Amino acid sequence: MAAYTIKPLVTATATNTGGRNGHSETTDHSVSVDLSVRKEMGGPGLPNTTTPEHLFAAGYAACFGGALEFVAHQHKKDVSGTVVTCETSVGPREGGGFGIAVKMHVKVPKLSADEARPLVEETHEKVCPYSHATRGNIDFALEVEGA
Repeated sequence: MAAYTIKPLVTATATNTGGRNGHSETTDHSVSVDLSVRKEMGGPGLPNTTTPEHLFAAGYAACFGGALEFVAHQHKKDVSGTVVTCETSVGPREGGGFGIAVKMHVKVPKLSADEARPLVEETHEKVCPYSHATRGNIDFALEVEGA
């Protein structure tokens, strides 16, 4: 496997105490969340808490949307108003341990599905850093909806 080196433009740093039943916060304090294992996973499911999967889904959806805007700008296409919904699931995996699965739904209201699909696929295959980081490591499904 080839090693890739990036030139960091931005670095985010977060610290966690207490794992999945703890607290995570970025060093700049822009994100500060209490976490709790959901009841479906055998945890307390405390109110007003989140999970790593929620944070991952929010980050991936935002990153994918921004990457799509970048790709669309290169192709002189209008993707304003696009809604990216990232469903992130966690569960046991073959071989032990746990894994995640993602279903990404991209609704592009100003283009037909046939016009939007190549842009969304290029975003996933060539631009989005989350897509690069997870490729081949998670179950991934991509749905494109146009006007």
